[in-house]
Amino acid sequence: MFNRRLSVAATGLVSAVLALGSVCLPAQADEDFLRVYMNSARILKLDRPVSKVIVGNSEVADATVADSQTIVLTGRSFGTTNLVLLDADGNAIVDERILVSIDESSTVRVFRSTARTVLSCTPNCEEHAQTGAAAAN
Repeated sequence: MFNRRLSVAATGLVSAVLALGSVCLPAQADEDFLRVYMNSARILKLDRPVSKVIVGNSEVADATVADSQTIVLTGRSFGTTNLVLLDADGNAIVDERILVSIDESSTVRVFRSTARTVLSCTPNCEEHAQTGAAAAN
């Protein structure tokens, strides 16, 4: 009888851990990206001077050198790309994946049958113009 109770308790504990893990996984996956909002800039301060800036897909994001230790990263269209910053010796200072998305806090989605419209509401609600790969989806 004791083993059966232990087995039931262990099964419940495993189920709870798995449920908790499934809740945490999306947050961890999001942390793998350097997030930038579309049509917004993000400042990256570096600990040493940058010599070369490489963006995998410049249609998704753009990186501008403000000064030798400051990069301005701008989201251009929805999607992912990568950013590599090299020092004068060719060593990687930054090698990160970038996720460009819309600022969800100021949007409203309208669903009509199978059609979806995204409204950007800052301060008035207007239909969000989609560009690039996001427009095809």
